[in-house]
Amino acid sequence: MTENIVDTRLAVIVLAAGQGTRMKSSIPKVLHRIGGRPLVGHVLDIAYALSPERVVVVVRHERDQVAAAVLDSAPDVVVVDQDETPGTGRAVEMALDELGGFDGDVLVLSGDVPLLEEATLVNLVRAHRDGAAAATVLSADVPDATGYGRVIRAADGAVQRIVEQKDATADEASVSEINAGVYVFQAPALRAHISLVGTANAQGEKYLTDIVALLRASGLTVAVSSAPDAATALGVNDRVQLSEAARVLNARTVRRWQLEGVTILDPATTWIDVTAKLAPDVTVLPNTHILRATVIAEGATVGPDTSLVDCEVGEWATVTRADATLAVIGASATVGPFAYLRPGTYLGDKGKIGTFVETKNSTIGERSKVPHLSYIGDTTIGTGVNLGAGAITANYDDIAKHRTEIGDEVHTGSHNVFVAPVRVGDGAKTGAGAVIRKDVPAGALALSVAPQRNIEGWVETNRPGTGAADVAARARSAQKADDGAQEEDG
Repeated sequence: MTENIVDTRLAVIVLAAGQGTRMKSSIPKVLHRIGGRPLVGHVLDIAYALSPERVVVVVRHERDQVAAAVLDSAPDVVVVDQDETPGTGRAVEMALDELGGFDGDVLVLSGDVPLLEEATLVNLVRAHRDGAAAATVLSADVPDATGYGRVIRAADGAVQRIVEQKDATADEASVSEINAGVYVFQAPALRAHISLVGTANAQGEKYLTDIVALLRASGLTVAVSSAPDAATALGVNDRVQLSEAARVLNARTVRRWQLEGVTILDPATTWIDVTAKLAPDVTVLPNTHILRATVIAEGATVGPDTSLVDCEVGEWATVTRADATLAVIGASATVGPFAYLRPGTYLGDKGKIGTFVETKNSTIGERSKVPHLSYIGDTTIGTGVNLGAGAITANYDDIAKHRTEIGDEVHTGSHNVFVAPVRVGDGAKTGAGAVIRKDVPAGALALSVAPQRNIEGWVETNRPGTGAADVAARARSAQKADDGAQEEDG
């Protein structure tokens, strides 16, 4: 099927109108995310993999929010609004109106069944066409069918009807074969019978599943295609099923990258979004999250205990125990441990962001190092720079943010504060403890040193009765005794 550029005999309807009350969420069910995408985004991906002529998505609950997410995932999709009549049957009926005179096969997908695989759907459509069925239902055999519709078969094994959980008898509820919410229909047969679906059920809705019995009553063939892997057919109805779907999808993703040449030491604690990209010979250590549009180049090592969101990591870079978002890490650069890279961080090739360093909206040039205990915000740092421990670029004056500029080959002392806006010229140096409030010329040494002043006896006078005062008094007495003994010896 997917060998065709477009399968003009196939249209796809995606049902995304439901609220999903069992999720107990203000977010529409189909917009809950796994693997870096909303549930309906995964469904649209697999729909377009089949190269259908048209894709229609039916929306209702939180219409604008769902429609925006759908169009973001698939700009070519046609969005149809369901009216006040509830139920999947009504949703399909309205989508059929949008398809007009289309007379091929209609594949119906549920926006909350995100784990479908292309091969499963290809086999479903092929079986439907080979058997000349009016409808073909995708089913799966699961150990716990709670919450799913059951496929009820006749004595000869043919599908007889589908019954929803709330309408099932005790015997029907014991059936382990579930309806995956995925169907293929011949468009003319679907169009002729969809208007006959009623609302005589526990929820007062037009169930699409009721069309199975209607087609059978008309003497038409209804077939079932069983999913080879039950996990692919599982829907998401609550938070438990959401986490299970996320786990299955992540295991697939991790395995795919392992087969592409990525070393992943502990798949159970490694989470990789489907939107991320990893090159061969990348090494991922335990407890690492590689999220959204993160790209990791060949030979890089990430982890352990690392989270990367929308980041770029260069070849042979090392990122250890770090949290980074919208950051670029150059080739052979090192980050961490315990570094926090906020959006707008750019670390050049062979650069370093070290232990307990926070960066934001800053460029750190090639071979430049911010080794430890520093905050670098709204800063441009040149090449070959080394900032001493405890460097702070004070970028906020309580009204606006300002930039600090540090030139090439600058070496600074420990515990420096750069009060922006300020520029440190190429090759300049700063002394320990300096507070840099004025521009430093190239090659200059900047100092802000005040003479040290010692006030004798201050602790005993101002903190009497404390432990510090007691030990200070003893030390002073001992010192006087020692001085007196030295005078006698002299």
